Amino acid sequence: MGRAIALLTAATAVLCIAAAAAQSTTPAPADQKAQYESGGPKSVVELQQFRRTDMAAVSGAGGRRGMATLVNLNPRANAWFLLTLQWAGGQPISYHLESPAPRQRHLTLDGGSAALRLPDGGTCAPWSGEPSELDGAQRVGLPFAPLCGGRLFLRNAASGHRTNLERVTDFLRDHVWRGEAIVRFVREEFYRDSFAETSRPETAAQTAGAGQPSGAPAPAEIDPAFAGRTVAPGSLGIRVDGAPSRQLALGGWYRASGLSGVYVSAIEPQAVARSVLESHPARVNPLDSVEGAALTYLIAFDLGAFDLGFAMGTDHPRVDWSPRPPVSKDGLPGPDGFATIAPLVNTGMLTPALSGRVVATFTGGFRRSHGAFKYGDLATRNRGSHYGFVEQGVVLSKLQPGLATLVVLDDGTVEMKTWTAADDERLGRVVFARQNGVPLVERDVQSGAPVPGALVNRWGPGNWSGSADMDLRTLRAGACLAEAEGRRFLIYAYFSTATPSAMARVFQAYNCGYAMLLDMNALEHTYLAAYPRRGDTVVVEHLVTGMAQIDKTERGQLIPRFIGFPDNRDFFYVLRRERP
Repeated sequence: MGRAIALLTAATAVLCIAAAAAQSTTPAPADQKAQYESGGPKSVVELQQFRRTDMAAVSGAGGRRGMATLVNLNPRANAWFLLTLQWAGGQPISYHLESPAPRQRHLTLDGGSAALRLPDGGTCAPWSGEPSELDGAQRVGLPFAPLCGGRLFLRNAASGHRTNLERVTDFLRDHVWRGEAIVRFVREEFYRDSFAETSRPETAAQTAGAGQPSGAPAPAEIDPAFAGRTVAPGSLGIRVDGAPSRQLALGGWYRASGLSGVYVSAIEPQAVARSVLESHPARVNPLDSVEGAALTYLIAFDLGAFDLGFAMGTDHPRVDWSPRPPVSKDGLPGPDGFATIAPLVNTGMLTPALSGRVVATFTGGFRRSHGAFKYGDLATRNRGSHYGFVEQGVVLSKLQPGLATLVVLDDGTVEMKTWTAADDERLGRVVFARQNGVPLVERDVQSGAPVPGALVNRWGPGNWSGSADMDLRTLRAGACLAEAEGRRFLIYAYFSTATPSAMARVFQAYNCGYAMLLDMNALEHTYLAAYPRRGDTVVVEHLVTGMAQIDKTERGQLIPRFIGFPDNRDFFYVLRRERP
């Protein structure tokens, strides 16, 4: 439990001497920001500059006496807490708690009742009794074990699900000499274009323009030669309204059946308007014939109706060093001063309190081994510019300037931007964040038009993955933000095979103000599932039908990834917004 527990233990001892049975609320120390900014070794708790600490004397079974320390890791997010108990003569034991109602008042330690003061105003002492409720919740082993009548959850460590491909690649990368080179060879020789999907274009005048329901994002800018053409997206797994014979007009939008505020589109990069394909030629490579004809599926979520969240996988992304940056490690276990987030726990699945609101889930970004720069300016800055991430207001890896960042603020606002050092001043408001490389598309400062990012066609400095000869065409996924008629949309795009240049052109065509890469190479890395209602039943539909193979099946029932069981990879989730 490292230095964090040592600090908590020392503080507890001082409090025992100063005020035996009285509660003490410790204000944020003046040096918490300095701890965050320090370049030396630290714990993940010390990285939380906004944390608030409460302490109180407590009693356990058999009259034993001790001290409890409760750390609210970010009071503005008000969701994650670290409870540490130290009984007389024993070692401190820590528990990672989660509040299922973070919008209610804070969880605190009540010295008068020697108990937790719950968000609903009641009290609970889960350390009392023999065995205690905490001990019982740990032994149950559930990723989220209920405490205090379900008003809190204990987060328990779990083993995240891996596909066979992930098991093999993880083993090679972690345990075999030059294992990364072996993985790269197999990917380039055997998996390149293995997911490429094409469709014979057909002209169907009766469907031209039919894919534009009210409230949808703006259609893509299409070359006149492709106007009125449709495609039959054979792998599309999400049902849509208004598409006879499953023929979709290129670049048009269709309502996702049973999902109000969700829209689906399909396009071939070669159908993008010439004005888009010929703009800013120095920043992108021309489309080749394979990626030009390869289908791209897009799904859009109206951010006026949905909230967005992010959760870490049980294993990825890690917080230790990536082997990529050519920088000195200075004896540090990781770029932020630690190699593990213990005593905090990643569960790799959605908290049960949100399962009734979930509309969709999709995989996040690169794992830590690939989530840093080997070449270019970003490789020499900030210890290699490891991609950062924040869950429930808790910084698990620092957000680095210069990187494409998907951010959710404490008022629910979703932003996508290139992080800057000045943005650190707003860090206290960040509830969720995930960084992944550099932008695919951003707004031109002068014209306001979407333009390709400055490093889209620069393999090394852009950290686009692929081979050193710039053979970058593979299965990829990305996300963007777009606006239309006063509405804002989060758009997720699945490219059956594409280079970053093709991705940028497609996002430009859909008038995205900012776009970024997520992950690539395999269906498990580009997974998206939606959960529409069919009458009284919630069903699982995948953006691409093959993604269903990654889920589990129990007694003939499909159990979706991220919701029904822990997964090793990080993910985003889309929730139906609650009414105030």
